[in-house]
Amino acid sequence: MINYKQLHHFWTVARAGGIVRAAERSGLAPQTLSGQIATLEADLGVSLFKRQGRGLALTDTGRVALDYAEEIFRLGDELEEAIRSRASGRAVPFRVGIADVVPKTIAWLLLAPSMKLPEPMRIVCREGKFDALLGELAIHKLDVVLADGPMPPNMDVRGYSHKLSESTIGFFATPSLAATLQNGFPHSLNGAPLLLPGGEAAVRGPLLRWLDAAGLRPHIVGEFDDSALMRAFAEAGAGIFPSALAVGEQLCRQNAMVHLGDAAGVVETYYAISVERRLTHPAVRAISAAANEGQKPG
Repeated sequence: MINYKQLHHFWTVARAGGIVRAAERSGLAPQTLSGQIATLEADLGVSLFKRQGRGLALTDTGRVALDYAEEIFRLGDELEEAIRSRASGRAVPFRVGIADVVPKTIAWLLLAPSMKLPEPMRIVCREGKFDALLGELAIHKLDVVLADGPMPPNMDVRGYSHKLSESTIGFFATPSLAATLQNGFPHSLNGAPLLLPGGEAAVRGPLLRWLDAAGLRPHIVGEFDDSALMRAFAEAGAGIFPSALAVGEQLCRQNAMVHLGDAAGVVETYYAISVERRLTHPAVRAISAAANEGQKPG
């Protein structure tokens, strides 16, 4: 059985980038750290480090071991936090990053199952750019990131994408704007003022291709990285609002919008991105389980 104390020494040295630096941070003697790592390597029958100039570098096996060690000690911290919270009656923190292209209504629908757990849960939401949130996730400041796309393959961050749900994209307008549109949908989009999600939104490309394939030429009056800002412009009557059906239909129920029609075949897909291949946080498991049971935003 692996010696977790030795594994922790290996983890400390790997993260510090060398034995001397790790010794300064941990307060242990360099000889102690070196001896513990040598014992671990002997027990495992592998080399975890190799000499590189005057320092150390991880071997391929060492990088694999570091990935597992990161997850082991992160889970240990999470376990300790959960037990302390339960013992003291405090709510378990659930730290969520929400990419700003994800509509607020969708975020709520996706997160709602986490609010129904028997143990008290305190949700902490952070909104921002997708890549910045992934950086927070990588250093365990977030438990999960909600986004409109999977983990980019070129990101130097270890993470796993868990598909939650998808929604067809519809077009919505205020009653006053809808009354001015000529012809039936989709021809009514020709020359009409249209709001578009910004370049970071995964649905932007498919939406533009759908318009082009249909031979439609709307007048693009605004582009928005923030979905809430685009919605605010739409509610003010600035332009037609392309949106997931769940969001637009909610506005229709409030008599703020009219549903013009749908972009057939254009869907927005939502993901939970975690540093775990196997979900362990109870709130993230609840979200994933609800999605697997077919509870879709739209």
